Amino acid sequence: MAHQDGTVPAHDAGGRAPMAVVTAVIVREGRLLVVSKQAAPDVFYLPGGKPDPGESPLETLARELDEELGVEPLEPRFLTDVEAVAALEGVPMRLTVFEARVDGEPRPGAELADLRWISGHEGDLRFSPALRDHVLPLLRRRGTLAA
Repeated sequence: MAHQDGTVPAHDAGGRAPMAVVTAVIVREGRLLVVSKQAAPDVFYLPGGKPDPGESPLETLARELDEELGVEPLEPRFLTDVEAVAALEGVPMRLTVFEARVDGEPRPGAELADLRWISGHEGDLRFSPALRDHVLPLLRRRGTLAA
């Protein structure tokens, strides 16, 4: 679990490494693509997911974007690693974030409840802790999102 200051230990109390998750920052016209899952339709995340055994981060990214949105990442570039608490599971998570364009129009796949293009200033949407506390501030500092 997270420390009181919000940081996440490298390993949990049982000595387990954080849950690995690979996600994509996809921005069009200054707006970020976020998705919600049927398991928690009121919480928005970056698209992506957990790697399968032996899968590289870029392989995970390609598989997850295909499964969730029916698109392929184009020119993915590593953006950042984020350590946070997973919104659904409540366990330490290491989020590997790539920036990418995609090869078509994203459409929500089976496990998704919704997708939206956001400015990051929406007061009526609930974002995952990693998105709210780490990725959105980074994108704002870089001027990636529309004001």
